[in-house]
Amino acid sequence: RAICVSRSSFYAFERMGAVQAFEDKALGWTKGRGYFRGQEIGQFDMPHDTDDKYQPMYNLQQQYIEAFLYDAVVKSGMVDMRWKTALVDVDQQANHVALTVQTPDEEYQLKAQYYLAADGARSKTRHILGLRLAGQNLEGRYVIADIQMDHDYPTERRAFFEPTSNPGGTILIHRQPDNIWRIDYQLAPDENAEEALLEANIRARISAILAETGADEPWELEWWSIYSANTLCLDDYRHGRIFFIGDSAHIVPIFGVRGLNNGILDAENIGWKLARVLKGTADETLLDSYSIERRGATLDVFANASKSAAFMTPPSFGHNLMRRAALSLSLTQDFARTLSNPRQMTPYTYQDSPITCPDDTRFTTGGTAGDICLDAKLESGYLLDDLGRGFTGLLFGDDDTLAKQLGAIGTASDPDFELILIKDPKICARFGAIENSFYLIRPDQHIAGRWHQITPEILQNALPKLGASQ
Repeated sequence: RAICVSRSSFYAFERMGAVQAFEDKALGWTKGRGYFRGQEIGQFDMPHDTDDKYQPMYNLQQQYIEAFLYDAVVKSGMVDMRWKTALVDVDQQANHVALTVQTPDEEYQLKAQYYLAADGARSKTRHILGLRLAGQNLEGRYVIADIQMDHDYPTERRAFFEPTSNPGGTILIHRQPDNIWRIDYQLAPDENAEEALLEANIRARISAILAETGADEPWELEWWSIYSANTLCLDDYRHGRIFFIGDSAHIVPIFGVRGLNNGILDAENIGWKLARVLKGTADETLLDSYSIERRGATLDVFANASKSAAFMTPPSFGHNLMRRAALSLSLTQDFARTLSNPRQMTPYTYQDSPITCPDDTRFTTGGTAGDICLDAKLESGYLLDDLGRGFTGLLFGDDDTLAKQLGAIGTASDPDFELILIKDPKICARFGAIENSFYLIRPDQHIAGRWHQITPEILQNALPKLGASQ
């Protein structure tokens, strides 16, 4: 039931050829507000400027997300979708994986070189292999409800701490397309979950919340459920020829909207690497970097989301005392207002990945090796629009001879390699670049390496580290 889609996911949708439907339907937002006992305690703004093609966050119901991705699958003509199919068994051999699957009509086997297990939090694959998620269960339970209401409040994330309608607890409100509003409210520790989920009690609680927030329009209850926060993941996302992605690999708290978005980036990460291996442009060892990178991203999520969860749902008397002090100070002190920032998702940096080159510290800006590449507004379109399907080199300056040399080296290891010569002084400054500075961008738009002064020899020596066949 995820609704918040990040900027990095929109870039991923663009690379899949699916982004237009998302742009047409989703509601973008950059701001959030916090309230303590009915008084506004501040706003937060997510980083965003004219050089960013997409907004930091978008709200869109998950059924649309799934429908738009399915439409892209059908349009691609490359995917065989099989409905009403359940996994029965997994048999991994030296050179393939065999899946036994069950349909209403028959049981049969599927064989593949590799298997991406995207079968969710209750993963059957995980169960068959005897693998368990490890981590902790966080404090707090939330009722999550969607209502339909014709209300004109702008698309912002609102957090209400200790409101009258939910004494001692927290409320989150998000606007979605089609006049749908997501309302999350925290249950008290002694509340009975079964009673809290009775429709009459849901309606009474939402009525009180809407009255307190000034929404007096008629509304209809669409859907509701209950949620508890967890930080759980596998020790390794790769098991031979089997790769776990999304909720089958990790379960993360809702705070910071990282569940859906991390699943999307898991899929793209292993996707481009598998593509290179299957096409013969990379050695199979490239696949080892998947778990290192994406499990690292999960642990980064845990670190940030756990802090957010401890603030949203204090796990102890001490945490609650500190939260109340911070919220009380926020009424009058600017420095305290940042403490209620939900730490919205930022892309993880693959700095420690085995396929990330050591960063050139002579750069003063532009994003370090392992970061997502910056975008830049051009006279027509955006810089990242011009990136190729494989690795892309960004050469700064006007050395055409060097550009041809680097292009030849790149194409020899990656037939999809593209080289872009950048002369615009504003873009050079944005990347901290001088004449013959060079950024090497991966297919998922992360920076594989950057050099303040590139030579053909440097690129030739760097490519094997990045999984390029030589």
